[in-house]
Amino acid sequence: MIGEASPFLSPWSNFYVIVGSSAGALTGLQFVVIALVADAGALGSSLEVRAFGTPTIVHFCFALVISGIVNAPWHELSSAALALGLCGAAGLVYAANITRHARHSAYSPDAADWFWYAALPLVSYATLLVTATILDSHPARALFVVAGVSLVLLFISIHNAWDTVTYVILQRRQRNEQRGERAPNGQET
Repeated sequence: MIGEASPFLSPWSNFYVIVGSSAGALTGLQFVVIALVADAGALGSSLEVRAFGTPTIVHFCFALVISGIVNAPWHELSSAALALGLCGAAGLVYAANITRHARHSAYSPDAADWFWYAALPLVSYATLLVTATILDSHPARALFVVAGVSLVLLFISIHNAWDTVTYVILQRRQRNEQRGERAPNGQET
């Protein structure tokens, strides 16, 4: 039996297969990034990893969970709304916790870091929570907002993974220049 939710959620199936697949693949890639960062000896304390590394994985996973929720065979739209609301609430609590960790880390975040690691995730999860409350009454509009939130979470994670890699590369280069080390091709690093 096709449920009441199906006419609203079915058109989103391909979109969320793409978003969910991307989130899953990029989560795996982030494990490689962290392994390379650890191998480079550039990992900070566990507080920095919790504030700046782990959230990247968690945001990818939230995008994956949102994709799973929207693709699930719900019989009632209110069930999907409840699941999305719980996801938004959990994300909001997590994003607030990230902000707390960032404030107490040895690394001093700049304005861009606060935007990408704290403000944008907080706004995204708050938007998901609020949107879940109107999903039953305005499904067409609300589902576009949910899709936007899932994309924003992907973009946050991609940005933050890139930010981590470039930060580590620049820190390593600076450390090597201070030591006067040279790259294998004879040029200074």
